[in-house]
Amino acid sequence: MAVRSKPWKAAALMAAAVAAIAVYAAVVWKADPAAERLVQLRPDDAAVTALGQKVYAAQCAACHGARLEGQSNWRERGPDGRLPAPPHDPSGHTWHHPDELLFRITKHGVAKAANLKDYASAMPAYDGVLSDVEIVAALSWIKAQWPADIRARHDELNRAASR
Repeated sequence: MAVRSKPWKAAALMAAAVAAIAVYAAVVWKADPAAERLVQLRPDDAAVTALGQKVYAAQCAACHGARLEGQSNWRERGPDGRLPAPPHDPSGHTWHHPDELLFRITKHGVAKAANLKDYASAMPAYDGVLSDVEIVAALSWIKAQWPADIRARHDELNRAASR
């Protein structure tokens, strides 16, 4: 006589399997730096930039300026050996870096993003403070403030970086 499985047991096993796969995928994505290469800023998405403006005002503007102007003498190290916050407007170098690097700098901090073990920076790492969505939104809002020619140059930089 064959023993029949109850339908709810099969459903429970399936749900557990799906949950295990989801947890595994989340852990692998979070631990896989290659996943960060998929980052793409969205400066033309109004919902993304609206969130980004709020995140920037709350987390970034105190150092980088409400108008993206950065701190004075941002190219000169202070007495502590650290560089002041650079501008994110066209006068700065933010647009010289591809999306993926900007994301890694924001999420992990300059030293880890650039693999510079002993680099001292006042830039905090936002991993655990901001979600990936919030980081992309803030960076997207910054890019949305750039003039068209700077945005076009940044887009070309991203294309070159993805080859």
